[in-house]
Amino acid sequence: MNDLLFGVDPAEVSVPALVWAVDEADRRRLRLRLVVAVPPVHDRLRYDALGHRTALRIRAESALADVEELVRRLHGTLPTTSELVDGAPATVLLARAVEADLVVVGSRRRGRAAELLGESSVVVPLTARAPCPVVVVRTPEHTEVHPPTLVVGVDGSEQSREAVAFAVREASLREARLRAIWVWPRPVLAREDSEAGLAERRRLLAESVAGWSDHHPDVRILQDVVRGHPVGQLVLAARESLALVVGRTGRGGYTGMRLGSTVHGLLHHADCPVITVPSGTPGDGGDHARGRAERPRPVESDGPPPG
Repeated sequence: MNDLLFGVDPAEVSVPALVWAVDEADRRRLRLRLVVAVPPVHDRLRYDALGHRTALRIRAESALADVEELVRRLHGTLPTTSELVDGAPATVLLARAVEADLVVVGSRRRGRAAELLGESSVVVPLTARAPCPVVVVRTPEHTEVHPPTLVVGVDGSEQSREAVAFAVREASLREARLRAIWVWPRPVLAREDSEAGLAERRRLLAESVAGWSDHHPDVRILQDVVRGHPVGQLVLAARESLALVVGRTGRGGYTGMRLGSTVHGLLHHADCPVITVPSGTPGDGGDHARGRAERPRPVESDGPPPG
């Protein structure tokens, strides 16, 4: 049985993230793997280091026990395994993500420096480097909104096609509709804002999702080209969605930093779970735990980037 990996934060257990992970593991018939890491102790006097280390371990053990109990209350029959590991949290989770189908973590939305440089930070390192999709959950998903909708960001790149593949399957599992969004930044020069440019982007968006309605006829796919900044427009589009799905990297608006400027912005501003999908993620389940997504009628695009 494949695993859904959940990173337990001993400082602040994220109940919304745990609930999301339990539900998703049940939907996908995955084993829930709970992992908590005890970080190394630095910059402590020798006589104080052992006591601090012991305190960290006790807190980690307590957090893991609390999470195990909550999982039993949420879904008593869900296959679950637990692990307490010595090491930096991001390093520990990245090592175990190699064998996982999905990784789920909570987010405290700390400042940019803390997310990037803090020893206990896992969101940015995991999202940037994990070989499987990573779900960052800060608040509960909007299950009370009907019809249920997932949003996927599309920019014509290979990575965004991988995101579409994942999003279609996720929408099918959740009996939700899928809204595919292409964000077209406003031009510097007014003459670049043309009907022909809009028509071209609509064509590229249609090509990016082509064939999936036949592959998953239960999923209604809506297509929108919107003007503005990728972060702002995707956050707005997904404000009441079940989740927002994006490729890890892409062209234009989805690149610019190691993680990607758009993805980084979404992690800090989106009001729903954010799912980042790396290249090589299977798009339609089957028996492929790894490997590239199975896409119907792949289309190569050399059109303009979205940002």
